[in-house]
Amino acid sequence: QVQLVESGGGLVQAGGCLSVSCAASGLPFSSYGMGWFREAPGKEREFVAAMMPRGGITYYGDSVKGRFTISRDNAKNTVYLRMDSLQPEDTAVYYCAALARAYSRSHSSPNEYDYWGQGTQVTVSS
Repeated sequence: QVQLVESGGGLVQAGGCLSVSCAASGLPFSSYGMGWFREAPGKEREFVAAMMPRGGITYYGDSVKGRFTISRDNAKNTVYLRMDSLQPEDTAVYYCAALARAYSRSHSSPNEYDYWGQGTQVTVSS
């Protein structure tokens, strides 16, 4: 049974930083691409970042490029998202997701991902 469990969300002031993590179990983690998405009230799920298997290529959504950093520790089956220079518009529920056959699929489309976590709330106050 595959499980993705996010943690580390919370409340932060604008301009601050926060890190969230996602622990995976029940899948060959190093073979999966891992992505982060976010969903704000009334908005569609938005691509944030992705990292290819075995710590390879990274991708970022335009709205977070230069501020967010995705990383992974394959020994710990965990993917991280460090968020710097947070703004109120970054407020959302953040989800991690796992993508099989990552090099042949779209890393930015939520419909492509095979497994999802339950999400963690990130709130940025102005």
